[in-house]
Amino acid sequence: DVQLVESGGGSVQAGGSLRLSCAASGFSVNSVCMAWFRQAPGKLREKVATINSGSATGYTESVKGRFTISRDNAETTLYLRMGSLTPEDTAMYYCAARLGRSCVYSDYAYWGQGTQVTVSS
Repeated sequence: DVQLVESGGGSVQAGGSLRLSCAASGFSVNSVCMAWFRQAPGKLREKVATINSGSATGYTESVKGRFTISRDNAETTLYLRMGSLTPEDTAMYYCAARLGRSCVYSDYAYWGQGTQVTVSS
């Protein structure tokens, strides 16, 4: 069975850093498009970062230069390194996988349960 489990969220002060992890089972995170999304209360879900099977990455404008998406060599874990955090980054963060190598499309088939990130000013 395919399963995604996020961890690493928490509370941090503005300017701080966190690293989120997404443990995958049932497939290799290196073989498909993986992404991090976030959703703040009262707001639409937002795609934050993507990484395709060729390791090309993409970021939403608001996190460019502050967040880094990566994968481990064991092909089981996806990461999101977040730096220079602001209160606007407060949200539930989800990892997702789509059944394809490209991240051009948005039909993500598998989702984790989410991990909460709270940034205080």
